[in-house]
Amino acid sequence: MSQPPQQQTPPGTTGQMDPKPDHGEESYRGSGRLTDKKVVLTGGDSGIGRAVAIAYAREGADLLISYLDEHEDAAETQKWVEQAGRKAVLVPGDVADPAHCRSIIDRAVQEFGRIDVLVNNAAFQATHQSIEEIPDEEWDRTIAINISAFFHLTKAAVPHMQPGSAIIATTSVNSDTPPPMLLPYNVTKAGIANMAGSLAQMLGSKGIRANSVAPGPIWTPLIPSTMPPEQVESFGKQVPLARPGQPAELAPVYVLLASDEASYVSGARVAVTGGSPIL
Repeated sequence: MSQPPQQQTPPGTTGQMDPKPDHGEESYRGSGRLTDKKVVLTGGDSGIGRAVAIAYAREGADLLISYLDEHEDAAETQKWVEQAGRKAVLVPGDVADPAHCRSIIDRAVQEFGRIDVLVNNAAFQATHQSIEEIPDEEWDRTIAINISAFFHLTKAAVPHMQPGSAIIATTSVNSDTPPPMLLPYNVTKAGIANMAGSLAQMLGSKGIRANSVAPGPIWTPLIPSTMPPEQVESFGKQVPLARPGQPAELAPVYVLLASDEASYVSGARVAVTGGSPIL
């Protein structure tokens, strides 16, 4: 797959992307691996989040889907979850706000009575050629969305998680091989990987597992909304498989890490990078 040069205003929408991403709408087949699991998923309106929502629903899970303000994308994700016969609770708002993070968890407990899986997936990035170009406010916001929200969500969720529950965070291959133009994003993704490893050890005595997924170049609205058009055109061609990945190609890893089949998998970081190794 290749994509023409294109650009959107952050956070971007799926409908404006060319070509449209594959979230597994027509391909993912469930087999009951997450039957009756109750899930909190941030950034679930589009991209990797939508693919995870579709797969989780078809595996039998109910979801609370947190997103910023992309209401059309979120409604589309909700439609696919409900078509699978599962519940989808939409909660818009800014995870940069710690109080909103806590309200997400409160709503999930109100709707479901418990939390079995927390997927921290929401993220922001912006491209800059020099450190002088990075506004202080953008640095602070990237930290708040990408890593502080993970802390606040997890802190609020853990009291409502039982042994066998799972925390899954989206990190990135950039945490190991950081391209200079994404400095704040790279820092947060390294921090997310580190936090997941710390949580695996901290929460092991509670029977709660924590892992992270490290995607490579994945075709989501984040790309045309945060990269220059010429970079969008060549996006993904640098990896050994010589193409960007589709969101649907990550969903099976998130399913495994949420499932009881991964009962001894904790502290792992799973690379889904098209061939680029992580350390």
